[in-house]
Amino acid sequence: MATIMEIRKFSSIKLDDVFFDSLKNDYPGFEDWFNRKVKAGKVAFVQYDDEGMLQGFLFLKDETAEVDEHITPLMEPKKRLKVGTFKIEAHNTRLGEKFIKKIMDCAIYGGFDEAYVTIFPKHEGLIRLLEKYGFENFGKKGDEIVLVKDFTVFKDDIYLDYPMIKTKDSRKYLLSIRPKYHTPLFSDSILKTEERDSAELIKDVSYSNSIHKIYVCTMPDTSELHSGDLVAIYRTSDIPGRARFRSVVTSICVVEEVKYKSDFTNINDFLEYVKSYCILSTEELVKLFQNECLVVIKMTYNVALSKRVTRGMLLDNANMSSNTYWGFMQLTDAQFDYILKEGKVNENFIVD
Repeated sequence: MATIMEIRKFSSIKLDDVFFDSLKNDYPGFEDWFNRKVKAGKVAFVQYDDEGMLQGFLFLKDETAEVDEHITPLMEPKKRLKVGTFKIEAHNTRLGEKFIKKIMDCAIYGGFDEAYVTIFPKHEGLIRLLEKYGFENFGKKGDEIVLVKDFTVFKDDIYLDYPMIKTKDSRKYLLSIRPKYHTPLFSDSILKTEERDSAELIKDVSYSNSIHKIYVCTMPDTSELHSGDLVAIYRTSDIPGRARFRSVVTSICVVEEVKYKSDFTNINDFLEYVKSYCILSTEELVKLFQNECLVVIKMTYNVALSKRVTRGMLLDNANMSSNTYWGFMQLTDAQFDYILKEGKVNENFIVD
């Protein structure tokens, strides 16, 4: 059974959980702070493992109307999201990515100019993870360092700019995924309703809502993909004969790297590479590895569309042909822009 991130009121979270012991030791006033949040009815993102043990905790605060005078140098007033408390169990990179994606989504949908976190230098692994996705050392708050992610500056780097996407001068593609694979891989992009607003997307806590995805296939044309290409994920119909309405574009990803069978020394090398971010079974992967046309696409998962863009819409309004193979194909700038517009992608995700 997969563990799922949840939104819980502080009042339903046990302060005596051993998970909080390190926070109590690092922050002498932590218990008082926690109890104030209980009284205020505040909520946090949490994740428990299969045994009910707390694995991760994240509290976010809109700090636009205030400036923390204990931070040096002093921060300029901005629309700013504070990562009030953030802890994950050590050595769980994927869990860290999931929580970082949640910070990013809340910042983007909330229209924040930047997000920041204060953290003790001893948390080296978490610091490296935050820095990988664009958090930079700003200054200090007592014995803690202050890391800031500026969403108004684009560095032309897939990781540092995450989750923003650069549309100008980027190649765009459509990539089809069957429902049985799409649901576990992009579970917050199922789009159960016709349209989802920002509040719903921020609250989505699907367990597979992580930053990286790996797609394995044997479609030779996918070998033309390279780092930086944009990919519109197209979930094919779950009901035969209903593709016009039930085949939909759900998400936007950015290609990190593409590998081929020749890039792997053996089957074990291949399985080791894909196991963290691919939802195919070992049996399926072993079978695919026997095919000389094997292509492995690693992508960052940047945007879940707010509104479904159906095959019918693309046929009627985006100059796409039913005579073309939609498993994988290049999109024009106009077709991709149509997907972003009709999918109601928040403009804060887009750099053009």
